[in-house]
Amino acid sequence: MVHWTAEEKHYITSLWSKVNVEEIGGEALARLLIVYPWTQRFFTSFGNLSSASAILHNAKVLAHGKKVLTSFGDAVKNLDHIKQTFAQLSELHSEKLHVDPENFKLLGNILIIVLGIHFPKEFTPSVQAAWQKLVGAVAHALALGYH
Repeated sequence: MVHWTAEEKHYITSLWSKVNVEEIGGEALARLLIVYPWTQRFFTSFGNLSSASAILHNAKVLAHGKKVLTSFGDAVKNLDHIKQTFAQLSELHSEKLHVDPENFKLLGNILIIVLGIHFPKEFTPSVQAAWQKLVGAVAHALALGYH
């Protein structure tokens, strides 16, 4: 279990309240697919992923990014129960989708970058540290279903 200070919880929930899940989720997933092109193999049904521009404007990528970040919001709401919150998603990604768990870390790091871009004043080193801790905890929880 991750121990959160009151200050860390405040940093996370305060910034989360300003997040546009659709915009930031779509941008984060699109960046993942552009920066780490091997991750595209999990999204073959999404159509044209042939260029950065195609990915950034792909409706299925943007919609799935929103879905991913909406799920991430469950971590924000359940900071003290992240492992339990992501148990089913962990099983799905390991048993059915066979997603390399390293990809969860990559997406978490991309999310940090996107948040920093969108909230430059709010994203102080202390806020970043709290969010790094959160994305690490989520990535770990999602990897627990792997054997």
